[in-house]
This record gives sequence, structure tokens and C-alpha cells, in this order.
Amino acid sequence: MGPVVRRPVAWVVAVVLLAEALGIGALNWFLGIVVDRQKMSLAGLDPNVMSTSSKIGGVLFGLYFALCALVALLVAVRDRAPAGLGRVLLISVAVVHGLLGALVWGMVGWPAFLFMVVVLGLVVLLLMTYDREGGGADPRPRGGVPGQGGAPEAEKEPQAAGDEPQDAVPGTAPVTPPAPTAP
Repeated sequence: MGPVVRRPVAWVVAVVLLAEALGIGALNWFLGIVVDRQKMSLAGLDPNVMSTSSKIGGVLFGLYFALCALVALLVAVRDRAPAGLGRVLLISVAVVHGLLGALVWGMVGWPAFLFMVVVLGLVVLLLMTYDREGGGADPRPRGGVPGQGGAPEAEKEPQAAGDEPQDAVPGTAPVTPPAPTAP
């Protein structure tokens, strides 16, 4: 897949995660203010502790989503797959959206669930479109004609008698060339 298709996905993920970071942070800050002004208490907990913890949680969760948005932005700018901590962050934000999607289905409703699933799909699409080609496979092409993308004759592994050629399909008999005929 070329950069024409991959880059918009990374930009969209970066924008959505940044908007979500701001939304989560603002919502938790607002809830902390409401708890503080109403002097609400849950099971005898101190309202000031509840207010402060809501604000701190909102800031931390917002920073987490902003960091994930930064990783997606770097992927878009560099047009390279995320590696190391960046990849771990994007995988973890995908897991978080899956879990939040399951929670909001019952608590908030299907529109919030749909949003979480769309964001989950975008993050997974970002991870899959930038997935490393070949995985852990041998990067050298096998077989073929030398000079046309195939492995040179010197690099081919020697075969013992009775071994199938590397180009053969498993389970089929190897094709032997016809014997030359005398004129």
C-alpha cells in the first residue's frame, strides 16, 4: 500500500485522538468542578479528594491520548511504521478503546459504542497499513531466474539426492527435464 493511502489514515487517527484527549480532559475537569461545588460524597468519601482525583485522572488520561496522538502524527509525518514504545502505545490505545466500547454500550448507548469502535478500527487500520512487509520471513526471493529477482545460483542451498527442489510445490513429484535424444 503506498503513502497516498497510508498517510490520511495516520492524520485522521492523530486528529481523532487529540480531540478525544481534549474531550476526556475537559469532561473529567468539569466533573471535578461539579463534585466540588455540590459537595457530593460517595459512600462517605471526602468531596475534595473526589474532585481532585477526577481532575488528576482527566489530566493523566488526556495526556495519554495526546501522547498516542503524537505517535500517530509522527507516523504520518515520517511515513514509517511506529516502532518500540510508539507501537506499544498505539496497541494499548486500541485495547483501551475496545474496553471502553464494551463499557459504554450499556452505560451511555450505541452512539458512544459506535464512536469507540470506529476509533478502534482506525487505530488498528493504522497499525496494519504500516505493518512491516514480510514479517520474520527470509527477505531473499527464492528460486527464479538469476537477474530477474530470483536468487543467484551461488546462493541456492545444495540439495541432497531425493530432496525436493525449493521451487517445487510440497506433495508433488519434482519435474525432471526430458533426457536428450541422440540424432
